[in-house]
Amino acid sequence: MAATAQISVPGTDRKITVSTGLFIDNQFVPSVDSKETIECINPATEEVLCSITAASVKDIDVAVASARAAFNTTWGKNVTGFERSRLLNKLADLIERNAQELAELESLNNGKPVRLARDADIVDSVGCLRYYAGWADKITGQTIEVDNKTKMAFTKHDPIGVCGQIIPWNYPISMWAWKVAPALACGCTIVMKPSEFTPLTALKLSELVVEAGFPPGVINTVPSLGSVGGAAMSSHLDIDKVAFTGSTVTGRKIMAAAAMSNLKKVSLELGGKSPQLIFESANLDEAATWAAMGVLFNTGQDCCAGSRVYVQDKIYDKFLPILVEKASQLFVGHGFDEKSGCGPVVSKVQYDKVWSYIEAGKQQGARLVLGGEKRTEKGYYVDPTIFADVTPDMKIVKDEIFGPVLSVGKFSTEEEAVKLANDTTYGLAAGLHSNDAGQCMRVSSALEAGTVWINQYNLLNNNVPFGGKKQSGIGRELGSYALEEYTSIKAVHWNYGEKLDWPL
Repeated sequence: MAATAQISVPGTDRKITVSTGLFIDNQFVPSVDSKETIECINPATEEVLCSITAASVKDIDVAVASARAAFNTTWGKNVTGFERSRLLNKLADLIERNAQELAELESLNNGKPVRLARDADIVDSVGCLRYYAGWADKITGQTIEVDNKTKMAFTKHDPIGVCGQIIPWNYPISMWAWKVAPALACGCTIVMKPSEFTPLTALKLSELVVEAGFPPGVINTVPSLGSVGGAAMSSHLDIDKVAFTGSTVTGRKIMAAAAMSNLKKVSLELGGKSPQLIFESANLDEAATWAAMGVLFNTGQDCCAGSRVYVQDKIYDKFLPILVEKASQLFVGHGFDEKSGCGPVVSKVQYDKVWSYIEAGKQQGARLVLGGEKRTEKGYYVDPTIFADVTPDMKIVKDEIFGPVLSVGKFSTEEEAVKLANDTTYGLAAGLHSNDAGQCMRVSSALEAGTVWINQYNLLNNNVPFGGKKQSGIGRELGSYALEEYTSIKAVHWNYGEKLDWPL
């Protein structure tokens, strides 16, 4: 058996026990050939929480073999949709039962406030599992008329097989649920690689997988460096599909590896540089609240963060002070402080990246109207930062920052607003604020994004699909559309009456 670590919960005398090995075949085990470890850091204190086993390429092979064995025997087509539904609901119940501990562990490893991890991320994750539990026994094909006298055809939606799932560090529990729930509902088995920055909740969730009663091998958890585990999964000849959420740069590597190996199916949810348009008819106070939330939620570490705000020129000078006031009201602090609406960014790497963009904004002449000053205490804290009067050529406007940094510009006409919004290689999300119904329809149709919010931002629903266009990715998560990512369609042609004339 692999070792465990005891992690202290701030402000209490409690400790959370975390297994530090790899989770394969329903057991926590050491690596078969590696002594490499991953240090898990608390971004609020910069202290090491614990060290866990880093999976090697051979460990990935072992996990894939376990997943394949389960798919061929105790899962896949060998278990009913009713049973898959029962187990998914049981897992949801256990996560709900353990919500406080999971939220505390999430906060310690990721930095986000416990309150938001518990009341937002985990609540939505439980809902996601229950949503797909409802789908598990409702995956159906079609009966297709060919010739009613002699033959027919029908389709079956088969589970695609063994799935490699690679999740990011910004929403470790939510992204786990988004990937696991539809895959299990369809009958797939999983090799899960959490981010090397935030592997602890995935390991803790693995304990609940056993308690829920899933057969060994259905879900395997292999924390590792992306260059090791992620690369091995992407090119593995016995993995049938890879699902990835993360950067566009890494997404390209995964797609190339999948193509060069066994042409496995790939779904990619990648980066974004999403716009929010504020038209003159909008309720400015409400629009400012949504605009602030759109870029500051989760400390801006959000693939669909509305990090570019464009305001109609007639209201620009009136709107900007309201937006600055809204953003300045957000308290950024330790995840165990109930007042915190945001925590630190996840790592020193991310901290340095965000600050490099803030400095670039200053150097390129954007007008700093909020934030932009470093704190002196420990922790990877970045306060809300807003630049005004930006131009399209600035780095802070063009690049995904993944931090609480907002660029604000202006437009004159609806056509100019759409052009500015679409002037990006990304196409994940967009928002618009207007009380003109015709304008809402025109602009939402013209925006090049997989998700468009009108008079709101950043709110997702488990029954509504999410995914991007352009360099923001391929495929969809959530909703019934996600089921398509984990099934393959088989057409069956049945001849029950035609006699073949032979020879031809």
